[in-house]
Amino acid sequence: MISALNRLVDLVEEHLGKEMDVSAVSRELATTEYHLRRMFSSLAGMPLSEYVRRRRMTVAAGDVVRGDDLLGIAVRYGYGSAEAFGRAFRAVHGAGPAEVRRDGGPLRTQPQIRFHLTVEGSTPMDARIADRPEIRLVGHATRVPLIHAGANPHIQEFVAGLSTSEHQRLKALSDTEPAGLLQVTHGIEPDAPEGSELTYLHGAAVGRDTPVPDDLDAIEVPAGKWVVFRTSGPYPEALQTAWAATATDWFPSNPWRLRPGPSIVAMLDLAADFSTATCELWMPVEPA
Repeated sequence: MISALNRLVDLVEEHLGKEMDVSAVSRELATTEYHLRRMFSSLAGMPLSEYVRRRRMTVAAGDVVRGDDLLGIAVRYGYGSAEAFGRAFRAVHGAGPAEVRRDGGPLRTQPQIRFHLTVEGSTPMDARIADRPEIRLVGHATRVPLIHAGANPHIQEFVAGLSTSEHQRLKALSDTEPAGLLQVTHGIEPDAPEGSELTYLHGAAVGRDTPVPDDLDAIEVPAGKWVVFRTSGPYPEALQTAWAATATDWFPSNPWRLRPGPSIVAMLDLAADFSTATCELWMPVEPA
């Protein structure tokens, strides 16, 4: 996977002036576009689309400072007008092309990324592969913005609005794995930037034939394989560390790749003050 990501970075450099067919690149690298984008985003800390935009504007800045025609620069880097190019340029550098040409800056450089696999400081991963039939995730769902680090206050507020009796009711509905109360995130693009909307469902997993109460939302999940990571420690820090380590340690070292589907956190044990927890992180996978 590391070599595939570095080849992707090389191809970005070769296609700075035009759109790159990521789907075709994925096939060339013997993986899927979904997995490639998810791994890039997780390891680079930004979506592939954002990295491409930053690299284009980094290289284009040299043309701007040299005094090249702005429309010519815009066309060179795939923009239909000098105005569209100017907006993208300002979004990256914090100043327009005319200001940078006059003052020589400010310029915010995006270095070319290189990925490296190292075992130094790696996180031990307690994982298993589960083969599950079609299931249904039922509970209360809402739309929330994506937040990568720390607790998501929008999810916290939503969950806090559910009564204790409702939590108990949802937990009692569980009749299949993943067991217990579940935190489900669904419907997010593989390289979505922070702030993008996703569906969050608080509920339980039930069998395909289990009736769903009329007042609950449901997500249908097809049969397939899952990698299940068990975490224990400070909450949510231990869970988020393990989530990041799936990209840095586990996927590059194992013959599996992500497939589209929800990510599920099963709360197995939670301290009364919510400071520590034992959880299972379920991620849909397929053979690489």
